[in-house]
Amino acid sequence: QLNMAKKKEAFLKEFREGPLLFKPTYKFDLYSDVYDTSEKKRKPAWTDRILWKVKNISEVASKEGEFLEEENPVSVSLTNYLSHMTYGISDHKPVTGTFKLEMKPLVSDPLVTLNAEGEWSAEHDVLIRYSTVHEFPSSAWDWIGLFQMNFRHVKDYVTYAWVEDDEVASNRDSKQVYMSASEIPKMGGEFLLCYYSNNMQSIVGISEPFQV
Repeated sequence: QLNMAKKKEAFLKEFREGPLLFKPTYKFDLYSDVYDTSEKKRKPAWTDRILWKVKNISEVASKEGEFLEEENPVSVSLTNYLSHMTYGISDHKPVTGTFKLEMKPLVSDPLVTLNAEGEWSAEHDVLIRYSTVHEFPSSAWDWIGLFQMNFRHVKDYVTYAWVEDDEVASNRDSKQVYMSASEIPKMGGEFLLCYYSNNMQSIVGISEPFQV
């Protein structure tokens, strides 16, 4: 039914689906792996499906009067598509999909440039120097975090400094903020500095790796 609808409905043609390599997920007797034994004895079917699409940036731009020849900045690929037969609280079995998402940078130059000043250790307060592009929308709630090299989420910071509250120097080209020695990890290692923009709700600048 879905495949037939995809041939007829234009908006469905844009959606993709992985191969159905799992058994039909409907209809089961509750708390069992037995297909429907009621009077209706419904035919097993793949009613639980995951489809996806990536919005084409060139199509969006053309509707707004712009014409872009750039390829999509986002690509999605399916890595896992399976059912979970151990669940029995419903007459459906749940289905999950795992996706790999790749995003290309939308800007060629970082909005914020960061540098760890001098030698970093837990024996003394340390300094960070940063500069922003002219039109950058800074906020009093922006902060700079110290991250281990393998961090995976913005909340994985070891410590952080507020860009306004912890500022110690400023000029037309750059600003300095400090981090307290008590917050610097004593075990040392390789780290990064990341600037988090509250207005943009994302990291907008990452330093080169450095040693603590």
